[in-house]
Amino acid sequence: MSEEPELSTTEAPVTEKFDVIYKCLRCGTSVTNTELSRLPEIKCICGFRVFTKVRPPVVKTVNAI
Repeated sequence: MSEEPELSTTEAPVTEKFDVIYKCLRCGTSVTNTELSRLPEIKCICGFRVFTKVRPPVVKTVNAI
């Protein structure tokens, strides 16, 4: 007699969360994606609405075939 484990419906699915960093084009303030999602509208503290995505510091190298 083998017992199967009960599946709990209260557990949330595990998802990986990547924190993307954006930089204001006018003043240069760095803001994360989670901080921008908390605000009612996407706007910097200086009032500018244009952001650029900051590249990660790791450089990928690919070998040629």
